[in-house]
Amino acid sequence: MVEIKSDTALEAMREAGRVVARALAAARAAAAVGVRLRELDDAARSVLAEAGARSPFLGYRPSFAPTPFPAAICVSVNDAVSHGIPDGSRLRDGDLVSVDCGAELDGWTGDAAISFTVGTPRPADLALITATRQALEAGIAAATVGRRIGDISHAIGAVARRAACGMPSDFGGHGIGRRMHEDPHVPNRGRPGRGYPLRHGLALAIEPMLMAGGRDAYVTDPDGWTLRTADGSRAAHFEHTTAVTEDGPRILTLP
Repeated sequence: MVEIKSDTALEAMREAGRVVARALAAARAAAAVGVRLRELDDAARSVLAEAGARSPFLGYRPSFAPTPFPAAICVSVNDAVSHGIPDGSRLRDGDLVSVDCGAELDGWTGDAAISFTVGTPRPADLALITATRQALEAGIAAATVGRRIGDISHAIGAVARRAACGMPSDFGGHGIGRRMHEDPHVPNRGRPGRGYPLRHGLALAIEPMLMAGGRDAYVTDPDGWTLRTADGSRAAHFEHTTAVTEDGPRILTLP
């Protein structure tokens, strides 16, 4: 069931979103050549604790997962598309890093993701990051009253096609509010004018994941969580929690 949020609820989600933004900034600031992935998780956890928030990722176990997720953030490196577990491995020069973070504060949730490079970047990685960010921006711009979920999906997919990038077909955005994952599903490709109607108060986590190799195929690591491109190409991931309002899309996970 889709829950339409009141303006008061959206304000509460905005507070959770600010915590997410600070946690992502802390994780990015901690990222450097030689740093262990779990140190990024430590940095994000410190921000959540200081704000009195909890991570909706930690202990989360959807139907596909063999074990609960063991960290507060997802850290996906190079060919990892999403759901990477921040472990003891170290970042290397030229790595492409995607960090996904959520925060639950006073019963309301925010969710966002960023991608960036560490050390000396590859031009192809910078182009991939730019395309993924543009896909997110296009999806958000389409999140207006009177349109439909398919308009968001189509806008994201059009950017991916222009960039000759693939996207994992089984994963996309989602409704968000009292829980991290709510209805409706927000695919990253679709037909305009189709799907659930966009109304004032609908809160969505819009999140394109682009794969540089151009294929949509992915594989799952033995950990049961980490998704990787099937062809070994690199991937990037951006996400914002966004509210549909009469005044246009409102991003709730900005700093």
